[in-house]
Amino acid sequence: MKAVLALKDGTVLFGTGFGAKGERVGELVFNTSMTGYQEALTDPSYAGQILLMTYPLIGNYGTNARDRESGRVHPSGFAVRQVSPDREHREADNSLQAFLGQHGIPAISGIDTRFLVRHIRDKGVMPAIISVSDQEINAKQLVERLKGFDYSSVDFVSQVSTPEPVVYGKGRKVALLDFGAKLGIARELVKRGCEVHMLPCHTSADKIKELEPEGIMLSNGPGDPSIPGYAHRTIRNLAGYCPMFGVCLGHQLIAHAMGGSTYKLKFGHRGSNHPVQDLQKGRVAITTQNHGFAVKELPKGFELTHVNVNDGSIEGMRCRDKGIFSVQYHPEASPGPHDSGQLFDEFVRMM
Repeated sequence: MKAVLALKDGTVLFGTGFGAKGERVGELVFNTSMTGYQEALTDPSYAGQILLMTYPLIGNYGTNARDRESGRVHPSGFAVRQVSPDREHREADNSLQAFLGQHGIPAISGIDTRFLVRHIRDKGVMPAIISVSDQEINAKQLVERLKGFDYSSVDFVSQVSTPEPVVYGKGRKVALLDFGAKLGIARELVKRGCEVHMLPCHTSADKIKELEPEGIMLSNGPGDPSIPGYAHRTIRNLAGYCPMFGVCLGHQLIAHAMGGSTYKLKFGHRGSNHPVQDLQKGRVAITTQNHGFAVKELPKGFELTHVNVNDGSIEGMRCRDKGIFSVQYHPEASPGPHDSGQLFDEFVRMM
């Protein structure tokens, strides 16, 4: 199939299409992980984005049911340098091409991903459109369609959150507010003897208190953290009720709920090799990250606990008086290094 990837600034790349036919629009972002394309594709944090992988060979180990982080693919499109025609892994039950086709996601290969990454790093992330078809594709028309594209006010959290409560495991009760949660978070808590109640993002503080949880977990998720005001209110009303742990978007939502602020990064942090320094322990952990926003101003009463070694951005904070702590990265990894898994242990100890 023929495929075109067009950016809002007029940059156009022609390649070979795979996955599903169609046109999809999204913010073009890149991930530097060498493995884990399936976990990335099923990560709800990529909702509304076109995912570009920097590693040049993708698809060589296929896909399987175990490594999915949710029940569907969330990026609008997928872009790679080379897609493997074979799937060589004992657990593979599908090829990447068929997997994307089943989920209706158009993808493009045979493009210069190194050029694209350099372009995004220089110009910043921007809207893009991917088109896959058996017919010739008019690139100029694609660029024209992007001119009116704007999702700066879209609430992607409401689009990806579970519609009904779901319970995982047995043990100490944890309320996991699903703002776009990866299943890896629930798995890590269940592994530590918790009964995880994954709740819709609009669940009120009163409803959560009716569950009488021993801990509250705020998940990762997509979009601008300043948009979901309902989440800010819930977090503010739960502060101090019981130990609270936020990751990624959950970390940013805590900042807004408690009086802090966030800002948009030029091209974000997405990959599994980001160094973060723990200021209290004096250690550096290699972390998995996937976010386009960061905390700019700490809320009153919060202390800085972690910083990004590469750019100095805020990666963690804590409010001891209210039993709240949060990090910008993914301690559950999925995939990635397990350097930060002890944060789940700390959360359970606080409960």
